[in-house]
Amino acid sequence: MLDLNHKAVLITGGTGSFGKKFVETILTKFPDIKRVVIYSRDELKQFEMSQTFPHSKYKSIRYFIGDVRDGERLKRACEGIDIIIHAAALKQVPAAEYNPMECIKTNVMGAENVIEAALACGVKNVVALSTDKAAAPINLYGATKLCSDKLFIAANNIKGSRDIKFSVVRYGNVMGSRGSVIPFFMEKKKTGILPITDEKMTRFNISLEEGVNMVLHAIEHAWGGEVFVPKIPSYRITDVAEAIGPNCKQEIVGIRPGEKIHEEMITASDSFTTVDLGRYYAILPQVPNWSREEFDKHFNAKAVPMGFQYNSGTNDEWISAEQIRELIVQYVDKDFKA
Repeated sequence: MLDLNHKAVLITGGTGSFGKKFVETILTKFPDIKRVVIYSRDELKQFEMSQTFPHSKYKSIRYFIGDVRDGERLKRACEGIDIIIHAAALKQVPAAEYNPMECIKTNVMGAENVIEAALACGVKNVVALSTDKAAAPINLYGATKLCSDKLFIAANNIKGSRDIKFSVVRYGNVMGSRGSVIPFFMEKKKTGILPITDEKMTRFNISLEEGVNMVLHAIEHAWGGEVFVPKIPSYRITDVAEAIGPNCKQEIVGIRPGEKIHEEMITASDSFTTVDLGRYYAILPQVPNWSREEFDKHFNAKAVPMGFQYNSGTNDEWISAEQIRELIVQYVDKDFKA
């Protein structure tokens, strides 16, 4: 049973949608947590977050301004930290295409800085957030996140005698997160027109709560080097439009540069090292520093068929427009009405 009481946790990109939900969850579940460090570069977002989680009420919380690009600042923040959750990233696909080196500096070099800080400061556990776009990437953002994933997986090979584990969690669009399609459609609904990139487009669906629970699962169960992937339903973009604006016109505008029609989280090439763990899949490291036989026995892991793919377009679980409405009320806006 995972117990973060008396532990010190640092979240990079901690003022984002995931970070805020993660902090809310661990402060509630583990009231005796030793320290929660919010590491991010935007002082306004830290100020706004501190109105919800003030130090006067939550004695364990710290707001630490810094950029993952700054390795020395990151090492200072990681002193005395037991667990790092790496959620910081530049993730807007068009912005990454236009500003490639900025994306590389944060998503790739920033990831390496997190690894170096963790190794230098005696951290015990690092969980990095990935994205579906890292699987067979076709845009720069996805390519940088694939590189980041590889860095964290390989970090287990250079830890030496240190007692530390690096693992990755990979999931797709988070329902209602900043910049995602649902809040975008809810705003566009006012115009009477919902822009659809492609009527065949599909996406996986996961809530912030499910994303947080998945990270907690990785903290508790990772052996080091795994990429955890959740089993979640898909939706059609046209069903999202129907759920939010049933009386709106759906206007086809074409896909954006670097955008996929379907999300893919496990490719056929990954199938050789992918196992089914029940609630999750895990892509295992090709050269683990633990026994694969013992891992399979411990988790009752089952190898997936050769050539297996996990794709939002060929998924066997789907949510309807009506179910999307219910989820919006549950997770995004309790007062929502179509």
